Amino acid sequence: MSASDNHDAIEVVRIASGHAPERIGIVHLGLGAFHRAHQAQVIEQCIARGERDWGICSVNIRGNRALVETLRDQGFRYHLAEYTDRTHVTLREIRAINETLFTGTDPQGQQGEDLSALLDRLSNVDTRIVTLTVTEKGYYLSPGEGTLLSNDPAIVADIAHPEAPCTAPGILVEALARRRQAGIAPFTVLCCDNMPDNGARTRQAVVALAERRDAALAEWIDTHVAFPSSMVDRIVPAMNDAALERLRSLGCDDPAAVVSEAFLQWVIEDHFPQGRPDWGQHGVEMVEDVGPFETMKLRMLNGAHSLLAYTGPLMGLETVAEAVGDPLMQKLLRRYMLEEAAPTLSMPESVSLEDYARALMARFGNDSLHHRLHQIAMDGSQKLPQRWLRGGEARLAATQDEQALCATVFGVAAWIRYTRGIDEQGRAYPISDPMADQLAQCHAHEKSVDRAAAVMGIEAIFSPSLVRAPRFGEQVQKALSSIEQLGMRAALEQHLAGV
Repeated sequence: MSASDNHDAIEVVRIASGHAPERIGIVHLGLGAFHRAHQAQVIEQCIARGERDWGICSVNIRGNRALVETLRDQGFRYHLAEYTDRTHVTLREIRAINETLFTGTDPQGQQGEDLSALLDRLSNVDTRIVTLTVTEKGYYLSPGEGTLLSNDPAIVADIAHPEAPCTAPGILVEALARRRQAGIAPFTVLCCDNMPDNGARTRQAVVALAERRDAALAEWIDTHVAFPSSMVDRIVPAMNDAALERLRSLGCDDPAAVVSEAFLQWVIEDHFPQGRPDWGQHGVEMVEDVGPFETMKLRMLNGAHSLLAYTGPLMGLETVAEAVGDPLMQKLLRRYMLEEAAPTLSMPESVSLEDYARALMARFGNDSLHHRLHQIAMDGSQKLPQRWLRGGEARLAATQDEQALCATVFGVAAWIRYTRGIDEQGRAYPISDPMADQLAQCHAHEKSVDRAAAVMGIEAIFSPSLVRAPRFGEQVQKALSSIEQLGMRAALEQHLAGV
């Protein structure tokens, strides 16, 4: 049922939840805001139509114990506020989640007690799909080469103690080993993180880790487990006190609430041997090959987001909407999306990349979301290869234009400057990146050109052939020197003036 009211000039449409799920068919690793605003919202609609075998067990394997406990206390109900703009919001009650578990280590150093329950749930014949939003770093793959980071302490621990895994790949390997031993068909693994070929990369992580345990198990997983790729798209800012207070002003006092834009897209390769919900009834695009859509989103939407995230904060801009309203940033984004990213894409004839870019600019301008640039800036070392660098290599290979990567070059230089962790007024901000220590060592060099060279020398991020290209490596060094001498805004203005 739904109702509409007007509160302080905000039109609120309220949609109550429907039926509760009868059993759990999906386990989700990564109980964060995006999962609650995207996958769980779609499953909620499936359950409301009568598909009550697809309830979700949502699991945090890192960090946030409080959310797990809050959802338990609330009977697993929470609210999703979908903002069309600052005056129109749809407030949905969601109850698709039927269980929450915590297996990680909380900020106080306390280990979650639910690993056994998670492995039992994953071994249950009712569990037919496992979905993941654990971010790029949660797969423990080299961002450049895509090989398993076998020397990472967490992976070393999973190899030494496979029965007590702490990583997402380790949990999947142990659960699949138990199902194989019990003669239970494997679940399908559906990655929902922003990575190219995310199904194949998830398979790579799981199979490579399984090989360290048992070659026969690894072969069985590679042969029998489906890893379809997917593309997810919805802007979901991190929740904070201000966002929760805005919801309270609308009569929604829910500490587990989450906010998103109204737009939602989910494209999935249709390969689910053990069955799946009827997602297609709820706007999900079930396709044979998600690759073109995935690459379009990574390079155009996510790539543009990263440009904003690394240039904007040093220009005194705090949110996506504020940054995209700046005329200089608008010029940078249009240059990047239409002249650098779009030419590297091969899309069906029905897709207009100009229309897509225009729609992205409108979505970025939704000032009701308060999407902070520092949030998007996290884990840049893991994101840049997919968002900028692979497309950049393709663009350089296809053209002799000296300005072929004007925006990308400036973006890389801005990222290097951003990773110093100090703004132009001398104020420090945290660098949240798994390679933060290595990046800090690069910044120990005195000269800009040496700092740029040191960062671009990290082969886990940059391919040597790209760095050696005169239209890339030398231009990044020049752009970084300009940023550090002139400041971000003046350097960007000068850089774009030369196009």
